[in-house]
Amino acid sequence: MEFVADFVDTAFGTAVDVLPIAVILVVFQVAVLRRRVPNLRRILAGFVAVLLGLTLFLIGLEQALFPIGETMARQLAAPEAAGAAATPTGTTQVDWRDYMLVYAFAAAIGFATTIAEPPLIAVALKAEEASGGAIGSWGLRLAVAVGVAVGVSLGAFRIVTGTPLSWYIIAAYAVVIVQTFGSSRSIVPLAYDSGGVTTSTVTVPVVAALGLGLAANVPGRNPLIDGFGLIAFASVFPIMSVLGYSMATSWLNRVRRARRSSEEAT
Repeated sequence: MEFVADFVDTAFGTAVDVLPIAVILVVFQVAVLRRRVPNLRRILAGFVAVLLGLTLFLIGLEQALFPIGETMARQLAAPEAAGAAATPTGTTQVDWRDYMLVYAFAAAIGFATTIAEPPLIAVALKAEEASGGAIGSWGLRLAVAVGVAVGVSLGAFRIVTGTPLSWYIIAAYAVVIVQTFGSSRSIVPLAYDSGGVTTSTVTVPVVAALGLGLAANVPGRNPLIDGFGLIAFASVFPIMSVLGYSMATSWLNRVRRARRSSEEAT
């Protein structure tokens, strides 16, 4: 009965959220374009499917992904698990080296959720199709996933150490600017988009739960101040990794062409 009540409440809230989109589309179709809505039955069936899918997805977030992320972070970041030592004054002293398992878990969960991210899969397939195979879908997904893994792990390190978020983000975007000038113009828009499509339906709930759970269990950290910010790391570091992947690929291609030229000359 509790699940049914949650389902009904979530479905009603989802319908209220989605209804303005449907109203705008219908109004523009009928009042502006002055045409009847085509395939009305199909559209209504699709609308019901969207409501059902979003409702089940939101329930799944609340009952599965959020609790898993928070539980894992709580277990890994517990003072007794991390080996934090108590000072003579009774406070707990935090040593960033005691949280190596947390960094490893953050990297692993960032990589895994990114590989499973539906928007990234769609963008990678479209990029491969538009480039005629020059950009491999799996190569792009792996490059983005590595960037997210590094970013989330570094974000967990920031929470443990309590250093300001702005230091990391400013430094990261400075690196992105330098990489932008050194990368091919054709890859830059895709690299910038990769940060947005990565932080979507699968990655954001788990990473956000990880940050909040970690900040709540590291002594001296505030979940509101320190818990948020991991999504920013998951957004900027994929840009760095994709640009870096492009630069490395271009360099390898130049080396191969130079070797072929030298072999043909000899």
